[in-house]
Amino acid sequence: MDFWEKITGSDMTKEMKAFEARAKKLPADYQAAWEKINANLWSHSDFTGRNLMPILDGVLGLLEESAAEGQSVQEILGDDIKGFCSALVGEEGAKSFRDKWREQLNNNIAKKLGE
Repeated sequence: MDFWEKITGSDMTKEMKAFEARAKKLPADYQAAWEKINANLWSHSDFTGRNLMPILDGVLGLLEESAAEGQSVQEILGDDIKGFCSALVGEEGAKSFRDKWREQLNNNIAKKLGE
């Protein structure tokens, strides 16, 4: 990845298009689960979202393997997709970039006020 791709995010666009192409080959119930997972994971991204690329690749690989083995989505993910996503990114309720910025801003203000 060169500097220009990193700045513009075109490398991530290419990766996401590749993920979507792979997801379209999955059965309909797996595709629906992929869309829910994809939507839930983005709230846990850093500013660029690059931290999620390996996670999304791993989840898609899990879905592809499970579909090939004939397992149902519920067997793999359970009923709580949001909980599954939280477990993927680490601890339950992992902080989003907004939460991190809010905490940093609060700490900076507290320092300025002398607390």
